Amino acid sequence: MTRSALVGTAPARPLGAQRVRQLPAGGLVALLAGRGADSVDLAAGTPKWPATPPELVEGAVRALREGVHQYEDPAGNPRLREWIAGTLPGRPDPDTELTVTAGASEALAVALLACVDPGDEVVVLEPFYENFLSAVALVGGVPRFVRAEGPDWALDPDALTAAFGPRTRAIVLNSPANPTGRLLTDGELGLIAELCERWDVTAVSDEVYAGYVYDGARHRSVAELPGLAERSIVLGSFSKSHAVSGWRLGYLRAPAPWTRMLRQVHVATTGGAAAPLQHALAEAGPALRDGWDPAGSMRPLRDLAVRMLTEAGFDCVAPRGGIYVTAGIQHLTREPSPAFVRDLAAATGVLLAPATPFFADPRRGDRYVRVAFNRPEATLREAHRRLTARP
Repeated sequence: MTRSALVGTAPARPLGAQRVRQLPAGGLVALLAGRGADSVDLAAGTPKWPATPPELVEGAVRALREGVHQYEDPAGNPRLREWIAGTLPGRPDPDTELTVTAGASEALAVALLACVDPGDEVVVLEPFYENFLSAVALVGGVPRFVRAEGPDWALDPDALTAAFGPRTRAIVLNSPANPTGRLLTDGELGLIAELCERWDVTAVSDEVYAGYVYDGARHRSVAELPGLAERSIVLGSFSKSHAVSGWRLGYLRAPAPWTRMLRQVHVATTGGAAAPLQHALAEAGPALRDGWDPAGSMRPLRDLAVRMLTEAGFDCVAPRGGIYVTAGIQHLTREPSPAFVRDLAAATGVLLAPATPFFADPRRGDRYVRVAFNRPEATLREAHRRLTARP
């Protein structure tokens, strides 16, 4: 008898781990890969406005030339943490409550790895940023969706309450939200605080767009709210606010006991963010603070985007925050949004994002598109011209 006959043949198994097969399909990435050279891209959130401050660029070049090439403190450059602390409400302790990460995506993964075990439930508000589901899948969590309906996307208190239970370990928040630009209200935050306390749940709050709030509204961080501050992990990033998405610089804010755990996971996953880029931001960031007003320059672009979409037949309202408009297409087509944006791109060269990746059931996103308005005025005006000239 041959050795192979004695050993036998193992049954075939699917390639890779189950967690990978649970990841979202990445519809936005696939769409953007097919854009043409003449496209007017309003689909990706990659900032084209504001322009990257030249002081940051010069600071990065200087750091590289001065030999800042080795590991930084895994918790983050101390000067950078000190500066970040001064920009946040309540001024967290930079030594015990802040950690610099490789972008907000790493911060999200670290936060969920630190507070969610496989099989635990994670409450996710819908519509949601696609990467929220990816992070939940990677840690083995089970999403519990709380649906909101357009055009105002307000939370249903009964649905929110019903989503919590004994297996709930975390809720992922996002205010201002991607894709809707909506701000959570004081009433909604109060109910979330009550539910988190009742069920001993951690609030993981993506506040990447906190600097983009319009029309006299005020962003409320969970880190400043009674009932949430002591059980919250806040994610921040410089990708959009300073137009350095490729630098991958973000941060985690959390109470000291949580920060100790977060830093353990951070070291195990990445070891730290890029040292010269941290150095550049620590050096140039404070000097930008007084004259840096991305929200002030973004509001006219938001208004231009809303006018453009309305005149082209889309159904939308002006978001109170963020850099996106979620617009209805029901008056323009009976096609689902993925087919609509493909046809629109072919006819006009204007690329929008279908809203299907932002819903647990993609069919709920068939009647919406997402439009990024963090673009130069000339780009939005060209998109306006093309969309309104469409037959």
